Amino acid sequence: MASRVGRFYGAGLLKSNNGVIGQICKFATAQEKSSGRKKILSTLGVITGGLGALLFSLDQSVKASDLELHPPKNPWSHKGLFNALDHQSIRRGYEVYKQVCAACHSLKYVAYRDLVGVTHTEEEAKAEAEQVQVTDGPDDQGNMFQRPGKLSDYMPSPYPNPEAARAANNGAFPPDLSYIVGARHGGEDYIFALLTGYTEAPAGVNLREGQYYNPYFPGGALAMGQLLFNESAEYEDGTPPTASQLAKDICTFLKWTAEPEHDDRKRMIIKMLGIFSLLFVTSYYYKRHKWMTIKTRKIEYRPKN
Repeated sequence: MASRVGRFYGAGLLKSNNGVIGQICKFATAQEKSSGRKKILSTLGVITGGLGALLFSLDQSVKASDLELHPPKNPWSHKGLFNALDHQSIRRGYEVYKQVCAACHSLKYVAYRDLVGVTHTEEEAKAEAEQVQVTDGPDDQGNMFQRPGKLSDYMPSPYPNPEAARAANNGAFPPDLSYIVGARHGGEDYIFALLTGYTEAPAGVNLREGQYYNPYFPGGALAMGQLLFNESAEYEDGTPPTASQLAKDICTFLKWTAEPEHDDRKRMIIKMLGIFSLLFVTSYYYKRHKWMTIKTRKIEYRPKN
């Protein structure tokens, strides 16, 4: 009797334990499902918020760039794979820089010796360098002094320091033009469009004093006014100095200052193609000579009788 009661009691306890364990498992499963739903909802919320922020930023960027134009592509003579820079245009561009741009912008990474063999002869480059006074020293007395420039000197800056440059330009700092073509999206196309793209500000665009409207400049408000007009500079070779000609020549010159190795690089490409073509022909002939007898041989199986 006692054993029977024990069996019934044990069976009941087992059923009871199974029920408790089942409830615990169901509760844990419900908790996991609830936490999984929360994770999914939070993930969806983050994604939705990110998409909303992206759409908002795109909308604002489109609104901000409504009045900003992309520069058109121009048929530059040096754009081809084997085309070199127009060195006469580079020389004319240097004249435009010296007469117009040098009043505000520097070329601190270009030395007068860089002009030798590109735009000027050595004597002409020396004469150009001697036209400027360079601060040198100290001398035997410990004082700085002025001397005529030499080929090893770099082109001087129009301002002694950045603060003086900003003070002379209503707070705007004129950038150095040595690598400006490589530093701006669009390269020489952007510089050309900027120099020739000045126009009246459209309705709704307010410019502060000392600002000018240019649709190719981000924001449209530019502290530099239009500088290139017809006959605003003179060429030694007698080329008509129209505004577009001046802009084209200064862009070619700045392309050279940004990439002085431009012609050497393309010359190296021509040499490389010639050498590799010769090596390819030689390698192909050697391969045919070595493998022709192997690839054209005929293997015949003759079983022994």
